[in-house]
Amino acid sequence: MSHVITEKCLGEQYAACVDVCPVECIHPTPYQDQPFMIIDPDVCIDCGVCLPECPVGAIVGSVDEAADYAKINQELTEASKKWEEENGKITPRPPNDPPRRPGNVLVK
Repeated sequence: MSHVITEKCLGEQYAACVDVCPVECIHPTPYQDQPFMIIDPDVCIDCGVCLPECPVGAIVGSVDEAADYAKINQELTEASKKWEEENGKITPRPPNDPPRRPGNVLVK
């Protein structure tokens, strides 16, 4: 089982989780026309390092805790990798940081 990013991340995309992930399984992607992050379930090693890094508590420890979003993470995996290839990695930003810095804005 892998960890799952849930709806709490929708529109947030702080990306602190990306910096700590030892296997680089967390990727940005648009979802419902908003910034979002996903965890690639085929790469996640369930180490748990990302859990305390999320300032909004959007990451859960198993697919059983958020089955709907586990499916969404899986479905968006390929699109997120493509988005990241085209737009580059995003820079983590602190919570409540209203302006989006370059690299943290989703390009449509």
